[in-house]
Amino acid sequence: MKAVLLRVGRGRTSWADDGVADYSRRLTRMKYEERLIKPARFTGNVEAVRREEAARILQQLKPGDRLIALDERGALLTTEQVAGVVRTAASASTRRLVFAIGGPYGHGAEVRSHAHKVVALSGMVLNHELARVVLVEQLYRVSTLLWGGSYHH
Repeated sequence: MKAVLLRVGRGRTSWADDGVADYSRRLTRMKYEERLIKPARFTGNVEAVRREEAARILQQLKPGDRLIALDERGALLTTEQVAGVVRTAASASTRRLVFAIGGPYGHGAEVRSHAHKVVALSGMVLNHELARVVLVEQLYRVSTLLWGGSYHH
């Protein structure tokens, strides 16, 4: 199975790139890929921006993908619960578990309604760069829970 992160944003920072590279390199039973989605131009209408970015995210999905929307209003899951999400997806022969981070105004309703789950990475709002590091670290931790390893104690 492959984990894919779709994120609306403009670019990356070296400290986050280094963290993501480190944890994704450790993932041996799951591949990890990131795709940058160009943000919509703000013309004074927040809902229009959310709709346009939602359409751009949903265009990236392939048949059989399982979408997890990362959103501050989502459910707070434990690492073990995230492992359950990954296990269930793997058991269903899901080829790609797709995580999505919205733009500065969050996800459009279309993304949240299409998502298998809407999940918060923290009770606090995280910037995109920190969120991507937290996500890939949790994926690595989950992989050690599911497929063996000493990282998660």
